Amino acid sequence: MSSRHLDQRIVSVKPITVPAPGRSVDLLVKVTAPLSGQNLPVIVFSHGNAWSLDGYEPLVDRWAAAGFIVVQPTHLDSRRNGIGWDDPRFATIWRVRIADLHAVLDGLGDILLQAGGLDTRVDRERIAVVGHSWGAQTAGAILGVRVLDADGVPGEDFSHAAVSAGALIAVTGTGDTLTPFAAEHLPFMRPNYSTMATPALVIAGGKDQSQLSTRGPEWFTDAYHLSPSPKSLLTIAEGEHTLGGVAGEMAAETTDEDPARVALVADAISAYLLDAFKLGDAAWTALNDAAATGDGAWSISSK
Repeated sequence: MSSRHLDQRIVSVKPITVPAPGRSVDLLVKVTAPLSGQNLPVIVFSHGNAWSLDGYEPLVDRWAAAGFIVVQPTHLDSRRNGIGWDDPRFATIWRVRIADLHAVLDGLGDILLQAGGLDTRVDRERIAVVGHSWGAQTAGAILGVRVLDADGVPGEDFSHAAVSAGALIAVTGTGDTLTPFAAEHLPFMRPNYSTMATPALVIAGGKDQSQLSTRGPEWFTDAYHLSPSPKSLLTIAEGEHTLGGVAGEMAAETTDEDPARVALVADAISAYLLDAFKLGDAAWTALNDAAATGDGAWSISSK
């Protein structure tokens, strides 16, 4: 793999339509990649509730500049589709989201061909899934997380063999402390992390207080503590749910805007994935060293 300089030029192509039979709205994706380089690893990114392929530019651009091809689908819950809590389709959107990622992974070659011939520059052996919030739960399913039913029985295995690593940003904790609203409208927020065997980085904010759980910010660390090794956990002490504004600059829901914090999230994920893909451990080692000798603004644990 060639250079991963953050000042290198990148290009985005959108929209690309992905075959998704039975979906009520076309599945559209955006592809962002560096202009140069061969054998590029891939990140398939799942957005948080209501966002789209046009969100999360502060993360995506840094990943592309670091040498990754990034593919972003627009899920059904995007604002642009107008599907609210009371829409009969909402109850199954969590499954459609997972199906979206499978469609992207299964159709990756054609997607990259349509994105300017990137199919000749990709490393198909190094594919990761990353997500934020609801997108993190969606990505987690691809990594092996299974949803528990009302009786605590694990549901379907949605993992995908093409994916060998991932990162979960502000991901749902266990479902035993859901608020009444969440229990009624989001019953799929009952993840079982014991089956998430794929290597992953979990990122949590020390001030992320969810309105969907009665627990505190530690709820967002369950994916690390309750899953098998190998896993790593990046905890950002002052981070709230958007961790400085990962979805975009000046986004309405960003209450802790901090571009440096967003850059940390982006760079931690690219460093972790480069290490997991055995493409170089220098950046991940440097990040761990900085955490160990820093002022406690963020910390890293691994198992």
